Amino acid sequence: MDWRRFGFIALIIIVLFSVVVFIGQVKQPPLLIITSMLATTIAVATPLTLGALSGVFCERAGVVNIGIEGMMLTSAFFGWLGAIYSYHIFGFGNWTSIILGVVFAVITGALMALLHAALSVTFKVDQIIGGTVINILAVGLTGFLNRQLFFGQGSVFGGNVPGSPGVLQTLHIIPLTELFAPICGASEICLRNIQAINRVFDQKPIALAAILLVFISHYILFNTRWGLRTRAVGEHPKAADTVGINVTKMRYANVIIGGMFAGLAGAYFTIESVPSFEPLLTNGRGFISLAAMIFGNWTPIGAWAAALVFGSSQAMLINMQIFRDVIPPQLAFLQESYIVGLTPYILTMFILTGIIGRTTPPAADGVPYEK
Repeated sequence: MDWRRFGFIALIIIVLFSVVVFIGQVKQPPLLIITSMLATTIAVATPLTLGALSGVFCERAGVVNIGIEGMMLTSAFFGWLGAIYSYHIFGFGNWTSIILGVVFAVITGALMALLHAALSVTFKVDQIIGGTVINILAVGLTGFLNRQLFFGQGSVFGGNVPGSPGVLQTLHIIPLTELFAPICGASEICLRNIQAINRVFDQKPIALAAILLVFISHYILFNTRWGLRTRAVGEHPKAADTVGINVTKMRYANVIIGGMFAGLAGAYFTIESVPSFEPLLTNGRGFISLAAMIFGNWTPIGAWAAALVFGSSQAMLINMQIFRDVIPPQLAFLQESYIVGLTPYILTMFILTGIIGRTTPPAADGVPYEK
């Protein structure tokens, strides 16, 4: 990914942060606003990051995957369902039930990806159509099961949605406050600033795992034999086959890995963010993940940087609600949540239209391989 794209990403993030700081500085110190925006950006960019990684692995192997949205939605439902059943039916503890929910979500994502791989690689169905099938199946399946299991007559829980075992808790990985307390001494301002900065590092497990997976994925794709073979079957499958690489096996494996990433993204919605499920919960984030992947030029780090752009736009929406009472009259339209809520989608269209023709997908992306 070239530096111009990183510069463009940085410019958009700075503009979004500046809007919130400009409005909110009347109410809170700028440092507190910036750290709050950073912490929120990292958190809400988590499913976009994981979805983009899902797309990177699939498309680097030559399989277009527009079914990330459906994989996320299905995984969110079955992860939540697994956590609830583990807690209420089988009597597992809170923490065990939550972990099992994450496992269920990842397995669900892998199974949906297996279906996509079978359609795309084995049966050579048009990959766009295959991804659309995944999305439609996810909407119908989760909506139907949600009604039958929790709201229908004779449902397992008597027509009432049971309480969730909870959500994954924040991890305090870098105790800056304790480390800098001796330096700050009795200075309340110093301690307050350190506490504000520390909020950026206090994230939940899936959010932290997403960042770690970005760098692991980048290393695997560009510095290992597996990554070389993955890129080979995505760029020139016939040449890869000639030197003994099993194209079908590599494509299946990478699509399933991509599905596991999407499954972890689904777990974010119902197990790390809000312990409940609603139809169409993912709200188009799978498609925004695809936009991040394209803008990141099919690289994990580039896709993560692009996901942070969309994450910062959602963070602006969340933080602007805190400052509704101090928004200047000339910016009164920002008081409307649906106006600010359009920002991620407007950015998606703006970025995609601005980079068409300037990105280079894998040469065999979307092309079925005939041995």
